Amino acid sequence: MSTIGRFLEFSVRTPDILDSLHFYKSLGFVELEIGDVWSHKYAVVSDGELNIGLHDRAFDAPAIAFMQHDLAKHARSMTDHGFKFKTMRLDADVFNEIGFSDRDGHAILMLEARTFHASEEAENDSICGSWFELTLPVKDALRAAQFWAPIAPTLLEMREEPTTHMRFEADGIPLGLSESIAVQAPSLCFKCPDRHGLMGFLEQRGMDFEKFPGFEGAFVAIKAPEGTTLYAFDEDFLGEKYEVDETGDIRDFPGKKKSAKKKRGQ
Repeated sequence: MSTIGRFLEFSVRTPDILDSLHFYKSLGFVELEIGDVWSHKYAVVSDGELNIGLHDRAFDAPAIAFMQHDLAKHARSMTDHGFKFKTMRLDADVFNEIGFSDRDGHAILMLEARTFHASEEAENDSICGSWFELTLPVKDALRAAQFWAPIAPTLLEMREEPTTHMRFEADGIPLGLSESIAVQAPSLCFKCPDRHGLMGFLEQRGMDFEKFPGFEGAFVAIKAPEGTTLYAFDEDFLGEKYEVDETGDIRDFPGKKKSAKKKRGQ
């Protein structure tokens, strides 16, 4: 097994969907048309790359949601590979869904089909800039990578100092594993070309934000109503890109950065 499906959305629990919806739309995200698969209140916003699902239901959140066709068959294969599921709804009369966690307790969902419709309107960056990573706080990046590498086999970038940080391509989502103590929960990272414009907007709207929060040189951390943190940077904090040599197996790189090589042309 080499994949857990195509990235669908970053799923968050929000008791007040209208409040969160207003927040994201004010930043320039576009609300997408949703399907009728969920019985609870649900909305999705997007900037064309990042989809954020707003759910008014109790579940292990936030969660990274993937779409995988023939989910029941795939779940059996995952069980054979040692995965243990926290939730499993697989039946002809329900919307198929399974849930499990990585080694640091971050929730992962796999769904049978899409729950919203894409839109050509959602093709522009938000005022936060270009989304470049969903960051997961981890205790040990190499240990965390041993979980993610088999299901997200492309290691895009890695860095050892000042804190270990690894970035994987998880079939549509740039997924960061960070040992930084500044990150307390799964967070969203954006490269913003207009720092002054964003800061002026946040101050004018009276939004909840913190200047220079101490994570990788971010100039601001913006707090969404449901608790999600959005970090804005002048540049991608990992700098030059690295790739895993040959096989893409994290076991080939016990020495972290020493075992990586620069991409050609970078």
